[in-house]
Amino acid sequence: SDALPAIGIVAAVLGVIKTMSSIDKPPAVLGAMIGGALVGTFLGVFLAYLFVSPIANRLQAIEDQDGIYYAVIRDIFIAILHNHSPGICTEIGRGNIPTSLQPSFYEMEEARKSLSEAA
Repeated sequence: SDALPAIGIVAAVLGVIKTMSSIDKPPAVLGAMIGGALVGTFLGVFLAYLFVSPIANRLQAIEDQDGIYYAVIRDIFIAILHNHSPGICTEIGRGNIPTSLQPSFYEMEEARKSLSEAA
């Protein structure tokens, strides 16, 4: 999306060059050619800021949100590889969960105790 305005400017410059090569035409024809050149700039900015950029930002937000879960799993695995206790490993993972989704320490402790009793 960052390149589209530049492409629009290139289109406008090419349109102006084409217009300058037809400088001997009547003003009505020149006006249409200059208008056509400016449409390239308009389309570049319009597509960049009102279409491509919002879609790209939304896709990036979805990707970041999905990546959080993989980061939590990765950090727990690394803690396991460093021979930390299971309580420390789960606390490291819990600490990396976003605050709005993060269970409290006591909820995690109750879940851990219920799992150890079931086993």
